[in-house]
Amino acid sequence: MKHVAGYLLCVLGGNESPSAADVTKALSAVGVEADSEALGRLITEMEGKDLGELLASGNELLAKFGGGGGGGGGGGGGGGDAAAEEEEEEKVEEEEMEAPAVDMFGGDDGGDY
Repeated sequence: MKHVAGYLLCVLGGNESPSAADVTKALSAVGVEADSEALGRLITEMEGKDLGELLASGNELLAKFGGGGGGGGGGGGGGGDAAAEEEEEEKVEEEEMEAPAVDMFGGDDGGDY
Protein backbone atom coordinates (compact mmCIF):
# COMPACT_ATOMS: atom_id res chain seq x y z
CA MET A 1 0.00 0.00 0.00
CA LYS A 2 2.88 2.35 0.72
CA HIS A 3 4.12 1.89 -2.83
CA VAL A 4 0.72 2.76 -4.29
CA ALA A 5 0.57 5.84 -2.05
CA GLY A 6 4.05 6.89 -3.17
CA TYR A 7 3.12 6.34 -6.80
CA LEU A 8 -0.05 8.42 -6.43
CA LEU A 9 1.86 11.21 -4.70
CA CYS A 10 4.32 11.32 -7.58
CA VAL A 11 1.47 11.55 -10.08
CA LEU A 12 -0.20 14.29 -8.04
CA GLY A 13 3.13 16.09 -8.04
CA GLY A 14 3.11 16.23 -11.83
CA ASN A 15 5.03 13.08 -12.79
CA GLU A 16 2.57 11.23 -15.06
CA SER A 17 4.64 8.05 -15.21
CA PRO A 18 6.83 7.70 -12.10
CA SER A 19 9.72 5.27 -12.14
CA ALA A 20 10.71 2.99 -9.28
CA ALA A 21 13.46 5.47 -8.41
CA ASP A 22 10.91 8.33 -8.23
CA VAL A 23 8.66 6.38 -5.87
CA THR A 24 11.62 5.24 -3.76
CA LYS A 25 12.80 8.84 -3.46
CA ALA A 26 9.32 10.03 -2.41
CA LEU A 27 9.02 7.29 0.20
CA SER A 28 12.50 7.83 1.60
CA ALA A 29 11.75 11.55 2.00
CA VAL A 30 9.27 10.60 4.73
CA GLY A 31 11.41 7.86 6.26
CA VAL A 32 9.76 4.85 4.59
CA GLU A 33 11.87 2.08 3.09
CA ALA A 34 10.65 0.75 -0.26
CA ASP A 35 10.55 -2.96 -1.09
CA SER A 36 12.19 -3.08 -4.52
CA GLU A 37 10.45 -6.32 -5.57
CA ALA A 38 6.93 -5.12 -4.72
CA LEU A 39 7.62 -1.69 -6.18
CA GLY A 40 8.93 -3.27 -9.38
CA ARG A 41 5.70 -5.24 -9.78
CA LEU A 42 3.63 -2.07 -9.28
CA ILE A 43 5.65 -0.13 -11.85
CA THR A 44 5.36 -3.02 -14.32
CA GLU A 45 1.58 -3.24 -13.82
CA MET A 46 1.16 0.51 -14.26
CA GLU A 47 3.23 0.81 -17.46
CA GLY A 48 1.17 2.19 -20.34
CA LYS A 49 -1.99 2.60 -18.25
CA ASP A 50 -3.84 5.82 -17.57
CA LEU A 51 -4.25 6.38 -13.83
CA GLY A 52 -7.53 8.25 -14.28
CA GLU A 53 -9.06 5.34 -16.17
CA LEU A 54 -7.83 2.85 -13.56
CA LEU A 55 -9.34 4.87 -10.74
CA ALA A 56 -12.65 5.21 -12.60
CA SER A 57 -12.88 1.47 -13.25
CA GLY A 58 -12.01 0.76 -9.61
CA ASN A 59 -14.71 3.16 -8.50
CA GLU A 60 -17.25 1.27 -10.63
CA LEU A 61 -16.19 -2.01 -9.02
CA LEU A 62 -16.58 -0.55 -5.55
CA ALA A 63 -20.07 0.70 -6.42
CA LYS A 64 -21.12 -2.92 -7.07
CA PHE A 65 -20.36 -3.80 -3.45
CA GLY A 66 -23.07 -1.46 -2.24
CA GLY A 67 -23.15 0.33 1.06
CA GLY A 68 -22.74 -1.15 4.46
CA GLY A 69 -25.58 -1.90 6.83
CA GLY A 70 -28.09 0.88 7.05
CA GLY A 71 -27.55 2.01 10.63
CA GLY A 72 -31.09 1.97 12.14
CA GLY A 73 -33.75 4.56 11.57
CA GLY A 74 -34.61 7.41 13.87
CA GLY A 75 -37.20 7.10 16.59
CA GLY A 76 -40.86 7.77 15.87
CA GLY A 77 -41.98 11.31 16.57
CA GLY A 78 -45.77 11.20 16.97
CA GLY A 79 -47.47 12.84 19.95
CA GLY A 80 -44.89 15.54 20.49
CA ASP A 81 -47.43 18.39 20.82
CA ALA A 82 -48.64 17.45 24.30
CA ALA A 83 -45.11 17.27 25.65
CA ALA A 84 -44.30 20.67 24.19
CA GLU A 85 -47.34 22.23 25.88
CA GLU A 86 -46.37 20.74 29.27
CA GLU A 87 -42.84 22.02 28.92
CA GLU A 88 -44.08 25.49 28.10
CA GLU A 89 -46.37 25.53 31.14
CA GLU A 90 -43.47 24.48 33.39
CA LYS A 91 -41.32 27.30 32.04
CA VAL A 92 -44.02 29.84 32.84
CA GLU A 93 -44.28 28.57 36.41
CA GLU A 94 -40.51 28.73 36.86
CA GLU A 95 -40.41 32.32 35.70
CA GLU A 96 -43.04 33.33 38.25
CA MET A 97 -41.16 31.71 41.14
CA GLU A 98 -37.92 33.72 40.94
CA ALA A 99 -36.15 34.08 44.27
CA PRO A 100 -34.95 37.52 45.35
CA ALA A 101 -31.22 38.16 44.95
CA VAL A 102 -29.43 37.91 48.29
CA ASP A 103 -25.78 38.28 49.22
CA MET A 104 -24.05 34.91 49.50
CA PHE A 105 -23.32 35.53 53.20
CA GLY A 106 -26.74 36.88 54.10
CA GLY A 107 -26.01 40.60 53.99
CA ASP A 108 -28.27 42.99 52.08
CA ASP A 109 -25.85 45.93 51.86
CA GLY A 110 -25.31 45.41 48.10
CA GLY A 111 -21.53 45.79 48.36
CA ASP A 112 -18.83 44.17 46.29
CA TYR A 113 -18.01 40.53 46.86
